[in-house]
Amino acid sequence: MKLVQQTTEEIVAITMTIRDVHPELSKYLNEMDITLPNVANPVITQKVLQDYYNSLNAILKSYRPK
Repeated sequence: MKLVQQTTEEIVAITMTIRDVHPELSKYLNEMDITLPNVANPVITQKVLQDYYNSLNAILKSYRPK
């Protein structure tokens, strides 16, 4: 299983790609549950980070510029 640090670095990299290459997708970054958790003290685990990375990757892969 990946380390939390490695997954965090991958999240930063894909986030920067979205912001630099496809800034029109940036609006989706703020709408994701992990960025706006609905609990007072969210627990961030490796699985939560991996799920977040997978959702970012899915957004990027499914995007087709007009």
